[in-house]
Amino acid sequence: MLRLKKRSEFLTAAKGVRLSRRGFVLQVLRRKPEDDGPPRVGFTVTKKVGNAVVRNRVKRRLREIARLHGSDHMQSGWDYVLIGRIGALHLPFDAMVADFKGSLRDARAGKGTKGRPSGRGRRKPAADPVPAQMSEAQKTH
Repeated sequence: MLRLKKRSEFLTAAKGVRLSRRGFVLQVLRRKPEDDGPPRVGFTVTKKVGNAVVRNRVKRRLREIARLHGSDHMQSGWDYVLIGRIGALHLPFDAMVADFKGSLRDARAGKGTKGRPSGRGRRKPAADPVPAQMSEAQKTH
């Protein structure tokens, strides 16, 4: 099992299927056929979850789950990204393992939602409104 490390690899995986669980979100994407090889896994936790100590603890838990159970359930030629949530701190480890196995099973079955559209969260700047009529106060200034 290899690691995803580059930002571009994470962004590509975000275009795949998303499966949400209590402690994490799993993004899964099949690589191009010519790039077939062992499964690759990436881990990320946003600052929304907490400070660096909290984020690292969440990542350690996710890495351990992937290490123990990923090789049995992950498919060759696929990329997996685990995005940690605050729930990963408080859930029992066994519950997280069950969620992980279930999400991999659902991904294999084609369940989940399609990745984010490329333009989500970005807005075009509004056009300058055409001034209808200037009031007398505006004309004097």
